[in-house]
Amino acid sequence: MTASLETQQKEARRTAIILACASAIVGSAAPISISTGGLAGYYLLDADKSLATAPITAYNIGVALGALPLAALVRNVGQRNAFVSGTLATALGGAIATLGLFRGEFWLFAAGLLVIGFGGASVQQYRFAAADNAPSTYKARAISTVLTGGVAMAIVGPQVVIFSRELFAPVMFAGSFAAIIGLAAIGAVILSFLRLHDKRPKPVVAGAEPARPLGEILSQPRFVVALLCAIGSYALMSFVMTGAPLAMVGCGFSPDEAALGISWHVMAMFAPSFFTGRLIARFGKENVVATGLLLLIGCGLVALSGIALWQFWTALILLGIGWNFGFIGATAMVSECYRESEKGKISGIHDFLLFGSVAFGSLMSGQVYNHWGWDMLNWVIFPVAALCLVALVWLRLSAGRKIESHA
Repeated sequence: MTASLETQQKEARRTAIILACASAIVGSAAPISISTGGLAGYYLLDADKSLATAPITAYNIGVALGALPLAALVRNVGQRNAFVSGTLATALGGAIATLGLFRGEFWLFAAGLLVIGFGGASVQQYRFAAADNAPSTYKARAISTVLTGGVAMAIVGPQVVIFSRELFAPVMFAGSFAAIIGLAAIGAVILSFLRLHDKRPKPVVAGAEPARPLGEILSQPRFVVALLCAIGSYALMSFVMTGAPLAMVGCGFSPDEAALGISWHVMAMFAPSFFTGRLIARFGKENVVATGLLLLIGCGLVALSGIALWQFWTALILLGIGWNFGFIGATAMVSECYRESEKGKISGIHDFLLFGSVAFGSLMSGQVYNHWGWDMLNWVIFPVAALCLVALVWLRLSAGRKIESHA
């Protein structure tokens, strides 16, 4: 290994560690918002509780809306300054949400979560920044290092809820959202130590294949099935996860126990990422996606088997692992369906459809739970997962017939 490569890897390792620490701290705003957003919304509403999960929907919309402005900010001021700006948005959202709770205003609280989500869009880019600033031989390890921050985030966020939710009693959860301001400030300090290169547009490669019309790309059977499985996995996860804290508290468990359930769930979402890529390489993308969908079905079966605390937590763990396999596998399938020259237009339509579905799922979670209860939330898993599995089988059979016809 040359001295130059050693220096590059050392700098990449330093960058990845800083981003992992920032992810653990700033990223904790996500499990805080998810584990308490629905409960706080429930308390803020009057007799009609059907919109209780709207604040979590606002958070998901904020993440989607923040993606494009963040990309523009990265181009103009560089990754480090853009990420620090993201922490400022997170802190502002925490302040607005706290004010909404003190004033008892539901929609002001939801607006706060929208802004928290807007700032959270930058956290989603940490792993890509780690890869961008690492030599090719170290990219995978850099991403894995940042993902350890996601696992830590699953612990930090719920613990913050447990120790701060009654800080400003009798205004429940105000302390948890006020704590987001402090977490964002710590994250900004951590990120200030980054030495990142500005992202530059990649030069056009001579002889590269031209971009095809959008309709031609979207009409590919493999793309349609992959997008269906990605949306199905992510929307189901959001749908069930959003309603779970309401169901746990409704069954007599404490908000602390609900927060710990979300902690296990978020950990299950991120921890498998360390080996999901290897599973995809060994068993194939479609098989990993199918396994994820079967785990989602297992989540529904466990949840429907009873309402003991271990059943809630086990279902949430299966939900997290199922999402990981289903979504990452489906995303890998999507990546095979477009050329480098088409990446920009496809990523935009893909994320729009994906996060729009996720936001819709989190909103409908409150509606379904309020009208039909926890059981119905889990019954919904089966037809959606079955549709995705049937689509995967159809894709494989179609590919087999295509090979035979060319033989």
